[in-house]
Amino acid sequence: MHIQRVKYKDIEQIPHLKVNKEYKTDFQGSAPAPFIGRYNYPNVNVGILSPQFSGDTSYYDSPKLWSKGNFAIGSVASLRYGLVNSRSQGNVKQLQNRFIQTVQEVGMAKQTPELEIHLLKKPELNLKPESDVTPFGPQAQVAKAQITSNVKVDQHLERAVHDTDLKASDALLSLYNNGFEESALNKVLSVGSLGLKKNRKLVPTRWSITAVDDAIGKQLIKEIKNYPQTDYQAYFGGGWGNYYLILYLADNFRYEIFETYLELDSNPWSKEGYKYSTDYESYEGRSNYADETAGGYYACRLPILENLKEHKHQGSVLALRFITQEYNLPLGVWVCREATRKSLSQPPVTFASKELLLRYAQELIKRKFSFDLQLLLKESQLLKENQRQRNLSEFQM
Repeated sequence: MHIQRVKYKDIEQIPHLKVNKEYKTDFQGSAPAPFIGRYNYPNVNVGILSPQFSGDTSYYDSPKLWSKGNFAIGSVASLRYGLVNSRSQGNVKQLQNRFIQTVQEVGMAKQTPELEIHLLKKPELNLKPESDVTPFGPQAQVAKAQITSNVKVDQHLERAVHDTDLKASDALLSLYNNGFEESALNKVLSVGSLGLKKNRKLVPTRWSITAVDDAIGKQLIKEIKNYPQTDYQAYFGGGWGNYYLILYLADNFRYEIFETYLELDSNPWSKEGYKYSTDYESYEGRSNYADETAGGYYACRLPILENLKEHKHQGSVLALRFITQEYNLPLGVWVCREATRKSLSQPPVTFASKELLLRYAQELIKRKFSFDLQLLLKESQLLKENQRQRNLSEFQM
């Protein structure tokens, strides 16, 4: 069997979706989210995402709600492609711009604010979403955007926004501990409303998503390193055509992920054999970005760390993601986070040894996907390091 190592960014993700709808140039809508582009940084596209109608549209931008309600891929896509991106260009440091201030209010709002929007022309749909970002619908240059409802801001967020001596990472952790979901945190970070006064600026949406997952994850890692080692355990589950086998090894904290693209005719990544991407983190942590698996690395790591903290354990964690033909339309990195949570919500299978754990893993993946897991396991830095540590321990005894 042929297996090829690739970088996540090398994999084309073009959705097979046709949207035929007449969009207006002038409309009233309720905006669930801002969108900050990354191309041509620091002069980027700054936009407001809104369907062309009023009312509570928070469900257009809530991965946890989609996960809890078991929204199908098509249902999420229909919501997201119904969002018009009313955009303008701005410099990430020019936060006094009137339109950018409107975008900031959208990003901080507790409830979706009502807006009156005037576009320069009818919105046009561009079906080339970024791999980590939840897609949205057509876009057009904005002539004017005005909020027409009272914007309410959560009191915890309001304090963090007004505290210009509070670092953005500390603000994110405080808000996370007060129950803010990740999508709310990356919105407020992306619109430049957190951090030291001199450092505040717009953050491209793609970057803000990973920044939130990473900032919270690093704090959780510090906490779990004080806990005893976990048992040998396996979790399996997932959703939206993304399945995760999570293996816990009784050892100090390490983390490694493999993302495998199963070769199927209708899969947009289909080529001969199988493709995989992988990234690894030692006990000391990473000093650079997870280039191969990108945002999926941090999105998967966060629920794992939450699970370890909940059970007051640490361990070496090998996460194995399998992307199947079901996932025929990319929805963004939130899928990785919520599919991992679905896996970890299942009862774990516990083993007396690493050997039994790995044998179970190979048999499970062979049965589920007709895939030889040994092709990945033999490449695992985590397993090699675990074996080296065990041999050293035995020698010292």
